[in-house]
Amino acid sequence: QVQLVESGGGLVQAGGSLRLSCAASGLTFSNYCMGWFRQAPGKEREFVAAASWSGASTVYADSVKDRFTISRDNAKNTVYLRMNSLKPEDTAVYYCAADRADFGTDSYEYDYWGQGTQVTVSS
Repeated sequence: QVQLVESGGGLVQAGGSLRLSCAASGLTFSNYCMGWFRQAPGKEREFVAAASWSGASTVYADSVKDRFTISRDNAKNTVYLRMNSLKPEDTAVYYCAADRADFGTDSYEYDYWGQGTQVTVSS
């Protein structure tokens, strides 16, 4: 079965950096666009970033543009999210997701989801 397993979350001070990883198995990774979403307590899940099948095309939420970078290594079946200049409002559970059709920004477009990794940014 398809599994997406996120790692790399943790506690970091404002201004710091983290790199999240999402390892995929049970699917042909290069056939899927990959996205990152996040959900803060009491809020709806929101789009963060997405990458096309090869990673050549990417899209970001305005709130993270110029601070976060999505990348993928199809040889390792892994997608990454590099997060710089972290802010307390970036605190959330971060999820990776796989979409066969496109690298969209709506969560309903995605076919498979990971369990999430907690990112906490202290002020």
